[in-house]
Amino acid sequence: MNIGFIGLGIMGAPMARHLIDAGHSLFVHTRSKLAPVIAETKAVRCATAADVARQSEVVFTMVPDTPDVEAVLFGPDGIASGLQAGASGARKVVVDMSSISPMATKEFARKINALGADYIDAPVSGGEVGAKAGSLTIMCGGEPAVFERVRPLLEKMGKNITLVGGNGDGQTTKVANQIIVALNIAAVGEALVFASKAGADPAKVRQALMGGFAASRVLEVHGERMVKRTFQPGFRIALHQKDLGLALQGARELGMSLPQTASAAQLMQACAANGMDGLDHSALVRALELMAAHSIGQD
Repeated sequence: MNIGFIGLGIMGAPMARHLIDAGHSLFVHTRSKLAPVIAETKAVRCATAADVARQSEVVFTMVPDTPDVEAVLFGPDGIASGLQAGASGARKVVVDMSSISPMATKEFARKINALGADYIDAPVSGGEVGAKAGSLTIMCGGEPAVFERVRPLLEKMGKNITLVGGNGDGQTTKVANQIIVALNIAAVGEALVFASKAGADPAKVRQALMGGFAASRVLEVHGERMVKRTFQPGFRIALHQKDLGLALQGARELGMSLPQTASAAQLMQACAANGMDGLDHSALVRALELMAAHSIGQD
């Protein structure tokens, strides 16, 4: 197929490479400087998002936030202006894999549908490691027939692929995912800081806990990052802040409370206030260390 991909950052570049490796022709547009996929493959770089859409049957977007998706879709020379049907008359499909507002997603889908094209929201979980391995979890919202059309493409990028419901439901699932991950990171951070300040070796505490009911993927991966102080970003604090902001905004709209989510968001804000928003979200432990006046390792 002729496929478009917009956004070749830390996540988007390896995802796009999987599509190229599968034999598809890729037309790309990106503002990222981290786009060796263009130089190293036969991907065709387009001047605008509209040019990508004109060349492609399916267009993927993978950009940071809701305003970025809106600009890519509906801004000057955006995807919307290049969605006219091809020679076959088949409807084009926009697949947004960014993590953005569920409510905005529903409106974006309505506008794209009005232009005679289809829309799937398909945010992902798994970070840079999952993007490179093609093992991402992909949470989808949209019409079942459209989902089945793009599923073979999604399977090149992920392993656990679920159609949750209609447009917006994929993004709602991603927000729920980010709540769970943030609270797990906070819990692991608190446990390791507590253990370390009490005099125990945090590395050995983590090793012991991995064999019990407290074991988790976050304890395995992010706990190791905390102990070894390897905070190079797989998923930056700034992006997780954005996602928790979406959760808290949604809670206000729904008239409900998310007290633990709010607490995790404040810990990430403390990191950001100390210049750490560019670090991996496992660095949330740094906020806990500041409050404890104790570090579990040497930076």
